[in-house]
Amino acid sequence: MLNQELHELISKTHPNICQISVYKQGEAVFSDEWHGYKKEDACHVMSATKSIVALLIGIAVDKGMIKSIDDSILTYFPNYQVKRGEKTIQDVTIRHLLTMTAPYKGKGDPWTKVCSSEDWTTASLDFLGGRKGLTDEFNYRTVCLHILTGLLYEVSNMTTVAFANTYLFAPIGIKEVVNDSPKTAEAHKQFTMNKTPKTHIWLCDPKHIAAAGYGLCLSATDMAKIGQLCLNKGNYEGKQIISSEWINACFKPTSNQLPDYHNLRYGYLWWILDDKKETYGALGNSGNVIYINTEKNLVVAITSYFKPSVLDRIDFIETYIAPFILK
Repeated sequence: MLNQELHELISKTHPNICQISVYKQGEAVFSDEWHGYKKEDACHVMSATKSIVALLIGIAVDKGMIKSIDDSILTYFPNYQVKRGEKTIQDVTIRHLLTMTAPYKGKGDPWTKVCSSEDWTTASLDFLGGRKGLTDEFNYRTVCLHILTGLLYEVSNMTTVAFANTYLFAPIGIKEVVNDSPKTAEAHKQFTMNKTPKTHIWLCDPKHIAAAGYGLCLSATDMAKIGQLCLNKGNYEGKQIISSEWINACFKPTSNQLPDYHNLRYGYLWWILDDKKETYGALGNSGNVIYINTEKNLVVAITSYFKPSVLDRIDFIETYIAPFILK
């Protein structure tokens, strides 16, 4: 299949794809763009943000800022006032948040209550815990994951973007990311729904702490670099950016197969696509993906504008893009 044939196939079958970037054997071998996007433009990568946050937490662990992910979350928020009668929160650890086994009060994500507050970290902590206690059940959440970026601020005294730019993005050649704080609910909505190219921004709360579960805008080239960093066990051009131990932990299954999530398994905010074939992914709504195939030494990154319920992107990568690149 020629490049033009692949370009047209994607236009017809996956019309919301904006950019693709591919690394093979450690080298950038393919990139393409659609919908007026340029290679350097950014796109909201949605929940793939979570996997980037996992890497930032790992850097904080490597640097000794976080003593152990088995520490109670409240160890790092000594001024937080626990709600009367709430006991479970005392036992919630950083590991629970990384593995999506943290318990919360209520069902679903409390978007309005958290995102309309002046302090998203405290608002998220208010939902942590509950009467059921620790069950170790997989409980996928997005907005309250903000606790992790709040934690990064507490241990580093740096905003999320400053921490990420200093310790992850700049060292691997990703353009500086800046804060973006929508002032209204409508602006917040448009941040997600808008289909046009974005700059390198990260949605943040009024305290300039970036959202942990979504909100990061990167290019497919940026995402491919991050995927290649992970494939190389945290090493970039001979420099260890993240410890290999942390990368291995991110990719080690912490759950059984999850029927509600296409029988995938979960690591530390990374999806285990196939642990036998050693394929892993950062997955965001609308088909935003960092696909890592250790066996084939292949990384595929895709950015996409908002389109709900895109569920076949991994199959598309493995059926069309990977064979095209590996032939």
